[in-house]
Amino acid sequence: MGCEGEVWRVHSAGEPVGEILIDDADFPWLSGRFTAGSGFAAVRDLFARELALAQRDDEGHWEEWERVYAEIGRRVSLSSPDGPVAEFLLHIQGDRAWFRWSDEPFDDDAN
Repeated sequence: MGCEGEVWRVHSAGEPVGEILIDDADFPWLSGRFTAGSGFAAVRDLFARELALAQRDDEGHWEEWERVYAEIGRRVSLSSPDGPVAEFLLHIQGDRAWFRWSDEPFDDDAN
């Protein structure tokens, strides 16, 4: 896919949350080694909560996941080597991150 070796950057309020060195591309997902930046501590718990909810399988957990992920979307941005992306779904766990992204905003009204 040509993405391996690229560095993607995660920011929050202009502060670096971390960098992702891409080492695997399995369309539509990219994944790689995550190196935390100075802003990661402020969002670490959000990402931990998001992943825990995504892995659950009980009634109502997806609604809660959507609320948590909406907060991540409000607080965090993702940039490719070419610049910011419009939309993304990002998971961070330890020194690994995996995500999918779009240059265009997701259309919630597409139904």
